[in-house]
Amino acid sequence: MPGSVFGHSFRVIAFGESHGKCVGVVVDGCPAGLELSEEDVQKELDRRRPGRLPLVSPRVEEDRVEILSGVFRGRTTGAPICMIIWNRGFDSSPYEKIADLPRPGHADYPARVRYGGFNDYRGGGYLSGRLTASFVMAGAVAKKLLSTKGIEVLAHLVQVGGVKLSREVSVEEVREKAANSPVFCADPGTEKRFVEEIESAAREGDSVGGVVECLVLNLPAGIGDPLFDSIDADLAKILFDIPGVKGVEFGAGFSAASLKGSQNNDPYAIVDGRVMTTSNRAGGVLGGLTTGMPLVVRVAFKPTPSIRKPQRTINLRTLEEAQLVIEGRHDPCIAIRGVPVVEAMVAMVLVDHMLRLGHIPAVLR
Repeated sequence: MPGSVFGHSFRVIAFGESHGKCVGVVVDGCPAGLELSEEDVQKELDRRRPGRLPLVSPRVEEDRVEILSGVFRGRTTGAPICMIIWNRGFDSSPYEKIADLPRPGHADYPARVRYGGFNDYRGGGYLSGRLTASFVMAGAVAKKLLSTKGIEVLAHLVQVGGVKLSREVSVEEVREKAANSPVFCADPGTEKRFVEEIESAAREGDSVGGVVECLVLNLPAGIGDPLFDSIDADLAKILFDIPGVKGVEFGAGFSAASLKGSQNNDPYAIVDGRVMTTSNRAGGVLGGLTTGMPLVVRVAFKPTPSIRKPQRTINLRTLEEAQLVIEGRHDPCIAIRGVPVVEAMVAMVLVDHMLRLGHIPAVLR
């Protein structure tokens, strides 16, 4: 299967380039009968679009979605759904000046080798974070499908640079406060420190990374397809497809390595007639299958590689060392806009697996 295609039953093809005419997505396998409008998709795109906040890229894009096919009289038809947004606010001139100077931290050099120099290098081309808009469009469809089963996908920012969320937050706080925060933070006190950390790096011409936590509520137990299509394996793979992601963990994650089995195991109990666990260090996944507890996954984003500080590189045409100062408009912390993207990717995987297992029918009535 080509690298531009995701999924088995819910298939997604993303297309476009950062500085091309448009970016878009084709979603194939969406059941017929789902109520879907451009407004449903737009509200998700508005959460990630540039120019919306002072802490993200000032590249101004309306990111107004157009659904070209697959929806008739307000419901999906079962045919492929094609959605696009037009690129209008880009400036390619800074990239023409550095066409032969690979940017540290970017994929310029390996992409040039992989595609024989025919790749679109402007803004990263097909490998740009701009393509995450396509993921969000597909994710909007997936989230709407999950909602028909009462399943909710919520993400929030839990770390920026060296600043971590100062306390545990409730699901209600994630649902209500993070949605209205400029940095998707569920705790107002930590939000202020997040903003200070980002602004400090930006003033220095630098950037910071961050960690996004995603929660999935009301998932049934038994979703997944071990051994090689385990739910956590498929989630990890697609989350690593987000540009800038360098780490993924579930539940206790890496901290589980320092625990004893008696500390890490989640005891079972009957609660309101349901089989549940009294803790959730497994993050809602055991043996590659969902447990029925909330799925908890955290995603680490690296610092934005496009910074204003001088950096060492080479000239690929002359093979001489060079110094590079990156111009243009860039996020000082890409993890902020990573929040809706993480939600979208998680939703896509869950819908794909639920369609495979028949938890979501081919026709919704």
